[in-house]
Amino acid sequence: MKIPVNKVWSTSLIITIYSFQLISGQSEGKETRDSIRYAKKDILDIFQSITNRQLRKNTIQSGGKGLSFFIIPSFNYSIHTGLTGIITTGATFNPDPERGKMSKIITNWNYSQFHQYWITTTSNIFLDKPELHFFSDFRYYKFPTQTYGLGPQSTMSHPLQIDYSYLRLYQLVFREIAANLFIGMGYNLDYHWNIKVDTVIGNKLDQFVRYQQGNHSISSGVSLNILYDNRRNVINPRNGTLVNIQIRPNMRFLGSDKNWNSVSMEFRHYLKFPVSSDNILAIWSYNEITISGTPPYLDLPSIGWDDYSATGRGYAIGRYTGRDLIYIESEYRFSLTKNGLLGAVIFGNAESIPESPSSDLGPLIPGGGFGLRIKVNKFSDTNLCIDYGFGVRGSRGFFLNLGEVF
Repeated sequence: MKIPVNKVWSTSLIITIYSFQLISGQSEGKETRDSIRYAKKDILDIFQSITNRQLRKNTIQSGGKGLSFFIIPSFNYSIHTGLTGIITTGATFNPDPERGKMSKIITNWNYSQFHQYWITTTSNIFLDKPELHFFSDFRYYKFPTQTYGLGPQSTMSHPLQIDYSYLRLYQLVFREIAANLFIGMGYNLDYHWNIKVDTVIGNKLDQFVRYQQGNHSISSGVSLNILYDNRRNVINPRNGTLVNIQIRPNMRFLGSDKNWNSVSMEFRHYLKFPVSSDNILAIWSYNEITISGTPPYLDLPSIGWDDYSATGRGYAIGRYTGRDLIYIESEYRFSLTKNGLLGAVIFGNAESIPESPSSDLGPLIPGGGFGLRIKVNKFSDTNLCIDYGFGVRGSRGFFLNLGEVF
């Protein structure tokens, strides 16, 4: 599918770029200087040199508690949603300049060419005394889509058409117990309603009915969370490690349709390779395991339905679904120009899900691809990411995103 390039989208991209430059004026001192060192030129610099006009406002500060608001129009593309228009609104502030923890609240308004629309609000609020971290993830989806059945042998032929509304309410509270190490508890709600599926008889419908009874489902539970994160720039990390573990029991007395328990484990690591270069080797592992009970169909682990909607480049969202998901991806990031304006990546991934609800994990399902990086903001080190991914059984497509996939 071709992405239309016209004056409307060109104007939107320019506005997006310019908006990011204004946001960068509220960046954190030393990290801002590091980003400038890594990326000497971005798209706005090119526009300024071509038009001979000063477009960037020099509002860089060395820290402080200043509150910054922003509105950013942009667009995205994936196999599952097609071309999607996005309006991002948000605010950033720093209640504790000495610790360098930047708090932010961001809302994304999305509408796709396939008439899907969804709203997401995420927030990370850091308090200096006591040393608390509040994390929120609120979402609403109205999402006609497709599902391809369970297990690694599912096919893309004759997918099950499905439509539903979805509400997510996740609220977590962390306490820092050591440098960059947090422990916390939270409440997690996943509520699907107005669920409608094809009535065409077949194995995919049988699998859906086995897990999904009625036109709604509720998974409600508390969670225990452990988080370690020493990355300096979460937008485009160049070093550091993230470890995130969550144990989540869903319980009837909290409103859940059934009792079921899960654990999710995530690991990310970034290092220079070779050490003497600015090239980055990024490694990501994302895993969801159902410990006991049976989740509703739409709450089963599924490619692309992770917390970041990022797993499985090369496949449509929901292409592989199962009781458990083991996923690993690696990406090599390198510059194409000395001024940092252009870069490229090569990536590979693999996932494993059970052959059936009662079996162990199945064979590895590989994917891979390559992509181009265009520097949008040299202060925050934000890239426009254009990737081409491919997988088994002819799965392939373009993926466009603002900011690194992980």
